[in-house]
Amino acid sequence: MATTSPSGSTARSSEAAQSSTVAYPSRLGPVERAAAIQALKDTELDILVVGAGIVGTGAAVDAVTRGLSVGLVEARDFAAGTSSRSSKLVHGGIRYLEQLDFGLVREALIERGLLLQRIAPHLVKPVRFLYPLHKRVFERFYIGAGMMLYDIFSYTGGRPPGVPHHRHLSRRQVLKAIPSMAPDALVGGITYYDAQVDDARYTATLARTAAHYGAHVATRVRVEGFLKVGERVVGVQAHDQESGERFEIRAKQVVNATGVWTDDTQAMVGERGQFKVRASKGIHLVVPRDRFQSKMGLILRTEKSVLFVIPWGRHWLIGTTDTDWHLDKAHPAATAADIDYLLAHVNQVLNVPLTREDVEGVYAGLRPLLAGESEETSKLSREHLVAHSVPGLVVIAGGKWTTYRVMAKDAIDAAVDALDGKIPASTTMEIPLVGAEGYQAAWNRRGRIASESGLHPARIEHLLNRYGTLTEDLLALVRDDPSLAKPLPGADDYIGAEVVYAASHEGALHLEDVLARRTRISIEAWDRGVSAAPVAAGLMAGVLGWDSAREEREVQTYLKRVAAERESQLQPDDASADRVRLEAPDIVDVDAAAAKSAEVTRTAAPKGGPARAKAASKAAQEPLPEGAEPPADE
Repeated sequence: MATTSPSGSTARSSEAAQSSTVAYPSRLGPVERAAAIQALKDTELDILVVGAGIVGTGAAVDAVTRGLSVGLVEARDFAAGTSSRSSKLVHGGIRYLEQLDFGLVREALIERGLLLQRIAPHLVKPVRFLYPLHKRVFERFYIGAGMMLYDIFSYTGGRPPGVPHHRHLSRRQVLKAIPSMAPDALVGGITYYDAQVDDARYTATLARTAAHYGAHVATRVRVEGFLKVGERVVGVQAHDQESGERFEIRAKQVVNATGVWTDDTQAMVGERGQFKVRASKGIHLVVPRDRFQSKMGLILRTEKSVLFVIPWGRHWLIGTTDTDWHLDKAHPAATAADIDYLLAHVNQVLNVPLTREDVEGVYAGLRPLLAGESEETSKLSREHLVAHSVPGLVVIAGGKWTTYRVMAKDAIDAAVDALDGKIPASTTMEIPLVGAEGYQAAWNRRGRIASESGLHPARIEHLLNRYGTLTEDLLALVRDDPSLAKPLPGADDYIGAEVVYAASHEGALHLEDVLARRTRISIEAWDRGVSAAPVAAGLMAGVLGWDSAREEREVQTYLKRVAAERESQLQPDDASADRVRLEAPDIVDVDAAAAKSAEVTRTAAPKGGPARAKAASKAAQEPLPEGAEPPADE
């Protein structure tokens, strides 16, 4: 697998992109982003994918590994929407068995085995759950039969499932494994295995894999319209939100993989979509692992669906809710009622109840459900649909995180049907993500790696389970600058090298990208990254060339985000929480306001002399009020 040195002296230029290269560096730094944007301007692509969530990045990998020329653009950051705010499970979906959706469960379990064993063993790990039983005979038989079917489906993909089969436990065995369980909350239990993943990290790694095979990948590039010749879509109108430049990208086929924004994107075409996507809000709580003692996770029934308690490093994830959402899609907000709902349900089975003071972090995400006749989002379809809504435009919507690869394959299958020539079939079933090849050998050597690097074995395990064999890149950074081995303030699980690497190799352009998605500090740290923010911004500044003013803007914008999220989580309803959350500005808007102010300063200085220039300079350092325009030049 081709890699570059951490110093990044090798970058894929537009000339290299046109040469006969077997594989490219997977690095996504500032130089690579500039080269990708130039290539998007200069080249008519076979496939342009809009949206870099899990399905969009998966579609880019599927298309580029068929030998097609591919572009991938995203208005914000990799996994900035739904794909970073899931339950972080790779699972078949126990509850879908009860709905008799056997096809969806079987498909998801086959994908679970692929991700665990072939595609991303460094990122996807087995996790054990307990289903508590409340009735002695019938429930054990009924649930046990479902678990047996779950195990059988997991073997139907032509390879072992990668996890142990289910087991029945007595009440005594359950209480021994989960001492914090209330004794009167169950009569026994059944354990089974699924898998878990850092969803945001996986998506960014998928984007790097697309770049590794030659895709042109650029975040912070918003699609503002479609190019059409007659009724046919032939490309998009794009806006680089970092530079402000607007340009056109031409492609033979465009794939709309924008999740909960599908209807909005379709509206740009001027055509009515063939299906509607409805947003369902799900929230999760993060609590410290020591708040209750258990060797496994829990799955609990609620009146509407199921609730998971999921082991997550030194934490537990508790979720989720399932409610309609009609407000801002970029920043769904959790309410006090949402948080109380989850606490009330999990406390029904715990000896010592959890309180709001035990909650370290909260996050909310939106599921893109295919709208049907049901008024309850918990009953809407998790199947996916692909449509050629107009010539040249493929739309993919619905589905589950676990089945992203199948969704991506189906979308590209539809796109290549409209291309000339014989296009190879999908190969992603056999293509590992960057960092996966050689992972098991590296894991077996983790003790020796720790000894050679001088880092603690637990730190090496942490890095291997986040970067796989690309861990060597981070160790090289530490060798060059040993201070990068220090943990970040308030976030001991992460070291400085991870911040530098996020900016130099993983496409992170803003502080939020690092604290919320390349790491999970924003939900795992008690202060939600407030103390880590200045240190992380300083490390990013060296890679991205920020001056002190830009560095301070990044920190202050992140702090405002944290404050708004905390305040929104005290509100009683969605409307109030949404209003409070939106009081925090997005960093691209802050940067745009700063750029306008700087422009005023430059144009004003020659006409007003030094005094006016000084006044304008002072004004440029103050953010413009929301919606305000800079003063016109006299």
